[in-house]
Amino acid sequence: MSQDIATPQSRRFVLIAAILASSMGFIDGSVISIAIPAIRANLGATLADAQWISNGYLLFLSALILLGGAAGDRFGLRTTFGLGIAVFVLASMVCAFAPSPAILVIARAVQGAGAAFMVPGSLAIIAKAYPREERGQAIGIWAAASSLTTIAGPIIGGFVLTAFGDWSWRLVFAINLPLGAAALALLWFRVRADRPEAGRRLDIVGAALATLSLLLIAYGLTGDGSESTPGLLHMVSFVGAGLVLGGIFLVWEARAADPMLPLRLFSIRAFSGANALTFALYFALGGVMFFLPMTMIGGWGVTPANVSLALLPMGVLLTVLSSFSGKWADRVGPAPLIALGSLIVAAAFALLGVTAPLHDLWFAVMPSIALLGLGMGLVVSPLSTAVMTSVADGDTGVASGVNNAVARVAGLVAVALLGLVVASVFERSLGSAAELPIFFGLPADGLTAAEEAARLGATDAAFATIAYITAALSLLSAVIAWLTLERKHMPARA
Repeated sequence: MSQDIATPQSRRFVLIAAILASSMGFIDGSVISIAIPAIRANLGATLADAQWISNGYLLFLSALILLGGAAGDRFGLRTTFGLGIAVFVLASMVCAFAPSPAILVIARAVQGAGAAFMVPGSLAIIAKAYPREERGQAIGIWAAASSLTTIAGPIIGGFVLTAFGDWSWRLVFAINLPLGAAALALLWFRVRADRPEAGRRLDIVGAALATLSLLLIAYGLTGDGSESTPGLLHMVSFVGAGLVLGGIFLVWEARAADPMLPLRLFSIRAFSGANALTFALYFALGGVMFFLPMTMIGGWGVTPANVSLALLPMGVLLTVLSSFSGKWADRVGPAPLIALGSLIVAAAFALLGVTAPLHDLWFAVMPSIALLGLGMGLVVSPLSTAVMTSVADGDTGVASGVNNAVARVAGLVAVALLGLVVASVFERSLGSAAELPIFFGLPADGLTAAEEAARLGATDAAFATIAYITAALSLLSAVIAWLTLERKHMPARA
């Protein structure tokens, strides 16, 4: 790969720009679930609106991220990366000033499209700017900074929301303006433009089919913004149409000269297994991390600051364990670590379900989150190893991109499908109080003691159902890992 994008003196500016851009994506991804209750209260958004605020972003990010990676090669990495940052920042400003849920959802969708070109570029531009012998250190600095922002983002966001009230969710998006402006300035003034690969073709048709397919499936499961669950005819019609388009997408990818999703890779057992368990595990993780903060803040009345502190152990343990688990995977293979980690994650989710009626943040939720961090810390690095080592060296980049896209799609489908479960269980659990203006994840004023008890009980039942479903999916991930991924036999000790 040509190293004409940066001189030795300007490489640090490339690294800083990549860190700033990644920080925007990580902060938005980690803080939005804590901010959702404030957004709902401030804008009067329904549960379905909240799902679309998350899924509008995930939809375009997951559908376009493979196209975004290829566009960097086709049009030049600096140009594509910079364009992704600009779109992301402009959409963030619209998010910050959005007067209604509909405007916020549209802006989040545009933000996701920008992220699809920004996220792949952050690592790729580092790899292109640094020679191979210095690349590991640079990526290590980027990874450490990314971990720091992932950990610190929710804490800062939680305290801001607690201190300034519901309107301050807008600051979560406004912070992207200075970060993005600084990244763009560094790219424009300190980094030379790289040479594009003129012969590279983009799979525009595949990207359009994937986007429409996911959009129809999400719309079928979520509905148009009403609090009640979508009707059966609505679900069957739109989900069915989405699945048909998904089939057409697969046929196109099988025949396209330059597919964004090379189906030939799925003939490799380890690659298929790694992506299957990724979908199941990240479906579970995405569902719990979307509905848990809403349950605690809107359902139990916990402050966003305390919720962010309760979620802190996951980020810390994940960061600390990832470097060790990668080395362990080299010794014993990825299968044992991923299987063990998935079992621990399943236990964490089950514990969250069992203890939900206690409403105990520090002695029930926080230990469960620590257990979740322990499990994911054993999974993340070995999973990357499993994906990378399952394919030929020339396919590692696209294999990593596919696995990243699968994880995003899993989160998208989880929020859409589990939202249907939450709304159904919540309404059924309310019993006679279902006629009152009581909604999942929102406090209600003027209720009698019996009605408030019914609201809390329905909240707990809805979240516990999510916890048990995701625990079962995590168990499935462990089974898939054990059956499909590599296990190395340890040499006997003398």
